[in-house]
Amino acid sequence: MTFSSAVSTGVAVALFLTCCTTVAAQPPRALTLANEYPATSLPGEGDTAFATRIAALTSGRIEIRTVFDAKSGFKSADQLVAVRDGKIDLGDSFAGALGTHDALFLLSSLPFLTTGEDDAKRLYDLARPQYEAALGRFNQKLLFATPWPPSGIWAKLSMASPSDLMKLRLRTYDATSTEVFARVGAAPANISFADLMPKLKSGDVDAVLSSGDGGAGRKLWEYLDHFTAIEYAIPLSLVTINLEVWKSLDAQTQAAFTKAAAETESAQWERAKRRVEENYARMRDNKMTIVTEVPAALRSKLDDAAAAAIAAWTARTEGGKTVLERFRERR
Repeated sequence: MTFSSAVSTGVAVALFLTCCTTVAAQPPRALTLANEYPATSLPGEGDTAFATRIAALTSGRIEIRTVFDAKSGFKSADQLVAVRDGKIDLGDSFAGALGTHDALFLLSSLPFLTTGEDDAKRLYDLARPQYEAALGRFNQKLLFATPWPPSGIWAKLSMASPSDLMKLRLRTYDATSTEVFARVGAAPANISFADLMPKLKSGDVDAVLSSGDGGAGRKLWEYLDHFTAIEYAIPLSLVTINLEVWKSLDAQTQAAFTKAAAETESAQWERAKRRVEENYARMRDNKMTIVTEVPAALRSKLDDAAAAAIAAWTARTEGGKTVLERFRERR
């Protein structure tokens, strides 16, 4: 080897090693995943699991930074537009709160429609193409969904009769639940979970429609020591990603996201089946009274109000109406 060729070879090797060092030293690409609910809620735990799985599948090239308790500055109702506009990369949003943008998103929180997690999963599977289409119109892609445990009523007393409902200044979580409880004579107000605690402290609200999961995450037992398990609904939270962010990922990374999302979603539905008893144990440890037998008169009153609300929802959403009809036919 001549001196000049040796020098050329040495330069080439040095350049190669420099390039490799530069690539290796590149920091991971950081993406923000925002959620208005606590990290200890079922959706919050799903976000953490998803972020961990993405880091593993991409060998650390992608870092999902989870932001809980609305510290991103956005609540669920705002996140649809925030993700659309690229203000956050990913959002985990309570579906019912998105109903102001498209009534389809109220589907999973329709009252007394599903009878358990398997039933709720079947409804979700039927509706997923509709969700994907609706989210596409908002410049985002659906990654996965998390079911909440069944919604009940947190209050200062158990719900024993229809008259007990009429005394409630009740926090509701979407347009349908607000309509249902107005029909039974309560004084409902659709309030974001992120805005709830000050209203409980001030006494503006003296009851809350929420799962044991969400309530436990915010320690509602500090104000409300009774939970009536009316099993109002098994609503969903939806994790979405901005379409421009999605398209900027290479094929291998997109495949990693798809895999992580599928694995997380499957695990979340299984966790949901165990979650009620876990929540009840935690609630009882904090001296709460839990009522699981709903009196017939109370159930009848709620069922009547629910039927009217579902009929009104069906009249204003064609796509949702089709899903609902298919769900009822298969039942």
